[in-house]
Formats: sequence, structure tokens, C-alpha cells
Amino acid sequence: MEALAWQQGPTSGALEDKATIKVPQGARFLDVNNGSKFLELTGNLPSNENILVGETWWAAFSFNPAGYVKDDEKIDPDALLKDLKSSDEPGNQERRKRGMSELFTEGWYIPPHYDTATKHLEWALRLRASDSNAPIINYTVRLLGRSGYESAILVSRPETLETDVKSFKAALAGFDFNPGEKYSEFKSGDKIAEYGLAALVAGGAAAVAVKSGFWKVILGFLAAGWKIIAVGAVAVVGGASKLFKKKES
Repeated sequence: MEALAWQQGPTSGALEDKATIKVPQGARFLDVNNGSKFLELTGNLPSNENILVGETWWAAFSFNPAGYVKDDEKIDPDALLKDLKSSDEPGNQERRKRGMSELFTEGWYIPPHYDTATKHLEWALRLRASDSNAPIINYTVRLLGRSGYESAILVSRPETLETDVKSFKAALAGFDFNPGEKYSEFKSGDKIAEYGLAALVAGGAAAVAVKSGFWKVILGFLAAGWKIIAVGAVAVVGGASKLFKKKES
């Protein structure tokens, strides 16, 4: 974990070539290459995603070039939840192949809501891992742009979710699509997505969690003689200890 190329806030994080996000003081950011390693280390399927880490939460960012998503569709939370539960198995098949615990959708923690002013679609799912009884919360935001949408998934726990969502939303205030990529810059002839808001929830990114006992593994590495030589890395590991202790079962 300490070997990852962490970018310490305050700084600006590049979300590939589509957007940027201001990384606040005390937060940490990873590019997609290091983000993929972070996901694997935390017991998730590797994927080229940016990672933003706060004091008691972390979030994964990725862009989908689906095209301009029309936002005039009504959302049926009950129907969407049924679809989400039925989509657990394909992801779990891959997790089993990799020796990872399975993840199951339990229900809504926050039903889907679309903000017409910010063009943000948000919801929170309550999940359960097969190797733990501890609840997992994935708070998801879709940020609509001109050529697609940015996905941001917050990983938190029920006992810290309210505070974490506030902190995460404060961080999202520093998100901005690059010039020419904003939703309001749509022009006739641009690619139109083949689906609407409901599909952004039903076809959402794979659920993420933190592997049970992960921080104990890191402590084991440190006890075995791993040395942290960078001052910045000390701050990263110190912050991560708070994060992962809260996510152990």
C-alpha cells in the first residue's frame, strides 16, 4: 500500500482526459494505474479507476463514454433494486475465480435521486460480503457530461455514512468536466446514449468493498521490516489505518 504513488492534497487530480477534481487537504489521490492496484489490494477486481481517499472513506472514479444521457426519465426504485440483485451473480462468478469473497445487494440505503441543477444522479446500496456480517454501504454518484458520465462510488459504513457523504460531497464540489465536456455544452450531432437515468443505476459499476482483515495484513508487512522512507507516505499510511480499521469485520 505504501508503495503506491499517492498524490497528497491539496492538489488537482486528473480524471483521465475528461475532468479534474480538487484533492482537499488531508485527502489522497491515485491515478488509474495505481488505482487498479489499490482496488486489488482491498479485495476488489482490478480496474483502471482513479481513487480518492478521505479520513474514513474512499471513492473510485471512472468515465463511461456512453454519450449524452437524456435526463427526462422517471426512476422506479423497486424495479431497479430487483435488477441490481439479479446482476450480483455475474460479478460473483469472477470474484470466486479469483478467490475473493462474494458481494450481495441487500437493499437501498438511499433510493435513487436526480438533481436537475447539478446533473448528478445519486443513490446508496446496502451490501453484504459472504465472509462477513458487517454491512457495507456503496454511495454512488453519476455526474453527467456531454460525451458520457463520470461514475463516483463512495465506500463507507452506516455508522459514518452521514458524515462521509457530507465530506464526499464537499470533495465533489471540486469536480469539473474539462472545457468542451460539460453537459450544458451539448450540440446537435453529438452522440446520444442509448439509455436513460434508470439504466445508469441498473447497469451501475461493480460494487466495491474492503477485504476483511486487510489492515492486519499491512501491519504484518510493517512488522516484518518494511520501512516507510517518505514523509508523505507516513501520512498516507497513518490515514489509511483509520480508514481500514473502520472497515474490518
